[in-house]
Amino acid sequence: MSRVDREEQVGRAFVALADSLVDDYDVVDLLGRLVGHCVDLLAADAAGLLLADARHELRVVAASSEDATTMELLALQADEGPCLECYRSARQVRVPDLADRTVVWPAYTAAVERSGAFRSVHALPLRLRGEAVGVLALFHRIPGPLPEPDLVLGQALADVATIGILSERAIRRGAVLNEQLQSALDSRVVIEQAKGVVAQRTGLAMDEAFTLLRGYARGSNTRLAEVSRRIVDRELDPAGLPAARPAPRTR
Repeated sequence: MSRVDREEQVGRAFVALADSLVDDYDVVDLLGRLVGHCVDLLAADAAGLLLADARHELRVVAASSEDATTMELLALQADEGPCLECYRSARQVRVPDLADRTVVWPAYTAAVERSGAFRSVHALPLRLRGEAVGVLALFHRIPGPLPEPDLVLGQALADVATIGILSERAIRRGAVLNEQLQSALDSRVVIEQAKGVVAQRTGLAMDEAFTLLRGYARGSNTRLAEVSRRIVDRELDPAGLPAARPAPRTR
């Protein structure tokens, strides 16, 4: 990609994210779009966003890929790895080659090696007044450092995520932060449940089930969490969603 094309793509991404913040918006969908932009703009093979709940435990709230490997590696970082270190220090954690951290993070690096999916991880903090409220994780299959301009851009995207979370509703009496974080985390739980229901009913893979849910939410101008709740509560039939197809029969 040429420099001009990249600058144009960066501009379009920030305009789209800014437009999303102007009016009422779905914070979970916004974060999903944001990690997608990270993959496109930073040549990452996958990206994920983790938020800290009221107990200061990291939980996955958005991912560019819903495949099991990515989700597992993101979840593992709640207990060990670059994301946890990034959250505790509120500073970027750059790991050009995870093979160099086997002593520091034995469980996490062992899981990465088993998966064979990624070799490099960069964790960028979502910061509020010098403290981290979450982490943006960038995964690459080929080991190596991210160029400094990419790290600057990645941090800017992480800052947009922070703004989006805190601006979902007006900050009231300085006590809304935990409420906002918990709301996003609770929404993710419902979405995960709905993905499973859709996948089971339609025979789609989890990635495809999530795409179907998100497409229906956008097409019907309904919050992703609300569509997911209706699926889980059996108010909405997954088989009736547009483009849903039954699983092929095996002989």
